[in-house]
Amino acid sequence: MSDTLITGAILAGGPRSSIAGQLKALMPMGEVSLIARQIREMRKLCAEIIVVTDSPRSLIEHIDPSVRLITDYYAGRGPVGGMHAALHLARHPLVWIAASDMPFVSAEAAKRLIECRTDACEAVVPIVRYQPIALHGIYDKRCAEHAAKLLEKGPASVEDLLGRIVWLGIQADGWTEEPDVGNFDFAVHGQEDLAQATEWLHPGP
Repeated sequence: MSDTLITGAILAGGPRSSIAGQLKALMPMGEVSLIARQIREMRKLCAEIIVVTDSPRSLIEHIDPSVRLITDYYAGRGPVGGMHAALHLARHPLVWIAASDMPFVSAEAAKRLIECRTDACEAVVPIVRYQPIALHGIYDKRCAEHAAKLLEKGPASVEDLLGRIVWLGIQADGWTEEPDVGNFDFAVHGQEDLAQATEWLHPGP
């Protein structure tokens, strides 16, 4: 991997960021919150960490002061709005973007994606079960301009953004079986998913 500095960005806003009124980011994962677990993992690779949120007051007491809390420029536009804010304000040329409901983000997986990157790529995204895991990808800051052009026209999906940029998909099905990587693609959508994640952290006898 090159010596390029990396920004880690966690998207922690929008209507899907809560379960039963509680922010997913603050749900307990072992001895720490989900977002604290993510930040700890991102620190293994990233020189800067950003959290993009529409609820900064809810998070500020739970996040280390070294983590930058920012809000969307294009408010209410979904994950692409958060991606735009992170890419535009990141201090480093590459940004590892992840959703706040992914408890097992993997620095090793992100490192492998960066190693696959070429100068022609604006993003590198893992492919698991034939699906791009766009919210565990590596993005060039250049993608901020593409995101802004989409958002100026209205709400946009992550798929819309992928359709506007030059990205490289990396087959990563086998990675999830490796202990150094794990279930980096897993997302908590409800209480059952949270229970599953907790079981993986603390398996029974």
